[in-house]
Amino acid sequence: MKMNAKFGPGGNSDAFRAAGGKSTLQAPSFVKSVGLDAYEYEAGNGITGSNEMFYAIGAKAKEYGISMSFHAPYFISLSSVEKEKRDNSVEYIRRSAEVSDLLGAKTMVIHCGSCAKISRETAMEYARETLTNTARMMYDCGFSVIAGIETMGKVNQLGTLDEVLELCKIAKCFAPVVDFGHLNARDRGVFFTSDDYKRVFDKISTTLGPEYAENLHCHFSKIMFTEMGEKKHLTFEDEVYGPNFEPLAEAIVSLGVSPTIICESAGTQSDDAIIMKMMYEKERIKQNR
Repeated sequence: MKMNAKFGPGGNSDAFRAAGGKSTLQAPSFVKSVGLDAYEYEAGNGITGSNEMFYAIGAKAKEYGISMSFHAPYFISLSSVEKEKRDNSVEYIRRSAEVSDLLGAKTMVIHCGSCAKISRETAMEYARETLTNTARMMYDCGFSVIAGIETMGKVNQLGTLDEVLELCKIAKCFAPVVDFGHLNARDRGVFFTSDDYKRVFDKISTTLGPEYAENLHCHFSKIMFTEMGEKKHLTFEDEVYGPNFEPLAEAIVSLGVSPTIICESAGTQSDDAIIMKMMYEKERIKQNR
């Protein structure tokens, strides 16, 4: 199998701005210029901008051969105790899918929501209901983007790997987005060897099918954590918190999978994405000797 993992930043990095970048319309050319091949448009705080601008960014991404993804607003909550908020979340996802298609994004990343005030079982029931309505909406609207359900980093959030995989069973328009930093943070350090990473790909393949593991959309960054899980995103310069990328590179090459890995380091996301790609290429050479 031809391996072609893709790497890129989530949003615009400090290096992008230092290079004179002022508009996300410039992001695809910047990403290409530094040797990367993916970019995730970040709309965590809400969607701003016109349809014309999103289409223009998508056209630039196509011109430069950049694989696009889109991060939907953080205030989407699949598991809110308030039905109105769950219904509103379906509408927010509809708008996110519309923007994703304009961008040419293959994956639209969605957070699950909280389960701080209710049991995990009840939160899952609400999330299933919301995603069932979401699937119906996406099919009715004819959107082509895949809705990626993200693994989360805080203990009181819905979004363990098992929970995400269970939710992805609802419809074909859903797929897991594995944030390795989140998983590492919520369990206070679990990724140390290539086998630790391989178990994630194996579980996805067994639960949903090998195609989900082979083309997995991922997030990666080092994340500070407490007993409650994720505290804040760090950079690759941190030597206290993990996870480290080298074992993941080894796992990816060994398994022959082709993930897209979006770096969400704090400000250094493009620099650290370059480091990841270099590690990956080095591992390819090593294993193909």
